[in-house]
Formats: sequence, structure tokens, C-alpha cells
Amino acid sequence: MRADRTSERKGLRLVRRRPRAVREVERSDAEWKDQLNVDQYRVLRRKTTERPFTGVYVHPGRAGLYRCPGCGAPLFSADAQFDSGTGWPSFSDIVPESIELHRDLRAGIPRTETVCRRCGGHLGHLFRDGPGPDRSRYCINSCALTLDEDDSDASGLGPRS
Repeated sequence: MRADRTSERKGLRLVRRRPRAVREVERSDAEWKDQLNVDQYRVLRRKTTERPFTGVYVHPGRAGLYRCPGCGAPLFSADAQFDSGTGWPSFSDIVPESIELHRDLRAGIPRTETVCRRCGGHLGHLFRDGPGPDRSRYCINSCALTLDEDDSDASGLGPRS
């Protein structure tokens, strides 16, 4: 898989199998369990998927900035959210340099996993059936997001922990 030019502009690249990355935010498994609720832990640290249409952020309409609940890194502007009808929050764009892409074969078909660049938390997957010129649809688990309604513009792009 090759990253396209749009992905390169956004600071995205597909990360092939490599040794475990050193992250800006590192915690033990016990620390993650203490910090995250059960659903967040399962999704972010164990790479599961929440059931469709069960998440709090499925439908767009709120203003703000979506952050990683594990480390506070900014991930998506609410302005980039759209209703894909899939049952999960969907975004057409990311905050630059916020995520990594990984090849994912766990479901038996090749997919592109999205991971928080700062803490390594599993967010969801990238599909190329979305709106806009590059057709990106970042299909993200709702529990892998925290909406910061105080940040409705780029001024709040720093991490919060």
C-alpha cells in the first residue's frame, strides 16, 4: 500500500510492521485500566470495536475538537464530521500529524487502521468511500473520542492530559 499525495500533505503514512514504537505517552496496562472506562480500554488498548449506533458521537451537530481520551491529543475537528449512516462517527479530515495508519488484516480483509500518534490508541479505520476530493472516511469508535466543546477552532490543538 502506498500513501497518496493527500495523505502525505496531512502527515499520514502507512506504517508497516515495525518494532513497538516509543510513544510520547507511555503507560502500563494497569495505568490504562485505571484511567479509561471499560469500553475505552477495550477499544483503545485491545483494538475492539463498539457496536454500531451505540456511541454518543454517532451523529454530527456539535461544535468543538475531538480528542483522544487516552492522552488528550487533538484528532478531529467537529467541522469535519459527517453522517455516513454506518453507525460510527465519521470524519472527512484529521488534525494534521495526529494519527498513524497501520495495515490491518485482523478481519480477514485488508483494512487501514487509524491509531493515535501520541499514545498508540486504536481509534478505528480509514476507508476511501467518503466525501471530498480524496474520499477519506475516518470511521472512528465513539468511545475513542472525547469532545472538547471549548475548542471550536485551531487554537486548542495542543495535547491535554
